[in-house]
Amino acid sequence: MSTQRFSLEGKVAVVTGGTTGIGHALSLGLAEAGADVVASSRRQAQVDEAASEIEALGRKTLRLVSDVADRSSLERLRDATLEKFGKIDILVNCAGKIKRTPTLTVSEEEWTDILNTNLTGALRACQVFGKVMLERGYGRIVNISSLNAFAALTEVAAYAASKAGLTSLTRSLAVEWSKKGVTVNAIAPGVFRTALNAELLDESQRGLELLMRTPMDRFGKTEELIGAAIYLASDASSFVTGQTIVVDGGFLASGVNQ
Repeated sequence: MSTQRFSLEGKVAVVTGGTTGIGHALSLGLAEAGADVVASSRRQAQVDEAASEIEALGRKTLRLVSDVADRSSLERLRDATLEKFGKIDILVNCAGKIKRTPTLTVSEEEWTDILNTNLTGALRACQVFGKVMLERGYGRIVNISSLNAFAALTEVAAYAASKAGLTSLTRSLAVEWSKKGVTVNAIAPGVFRTALNAELLDESQRGLELLMRTPMDRFGKTEELIGAAIYLASDASSFVTGQTIVVDGGFLASGVNQ
């Protein structure tokens, strides 16, 4: 197989939650692979910074905020992207939130808020952007799930439920949309160090246990998710749909490590 099949030259990608953490890394990775990338999130300053980095790679972009909890903002993002680029080939859903709370006392408001962002927010984006992909007969959707969809971590039940739901939604959309040229897959990251979780990973017993459970004996680097994203966003994965690729340093394979 020619490596050209992995090229994203001439493709247009939209990344929700694309300005920080994993989303930021994937936005730049898709741009490096040749795509024009619109990295969007709720904060204009972060959108502007990510856009400058994408442009520094020689790619085109837009500086537009969006919120996956607000369907109208996603529609504005879609319409502006179509106006500038004429098409949308790739959607990567990275927007998400997590909060640690004992499940016995988690409020319905907190539960609903997390599911509204992580699961229903992804559905909104899939509906808004999937519509134009289905009309065109081509699209690549990549949802960012979590190893927490498969293995429980204590006191983050809402997050786990949202990611398990997202993995299931990925399969459902794949079944419905693949005949029309739109593939829908997911990536389930293991434990990756970001600005938001560095203190937890480096200075807590929870971080120590997560490290112990990872056979590679280290946490992931966000750039190590780029390969899976490029594969699923490219024509190299043209017969792959409804799948979740786990990138976790062996975490889910782990039994006794010593």
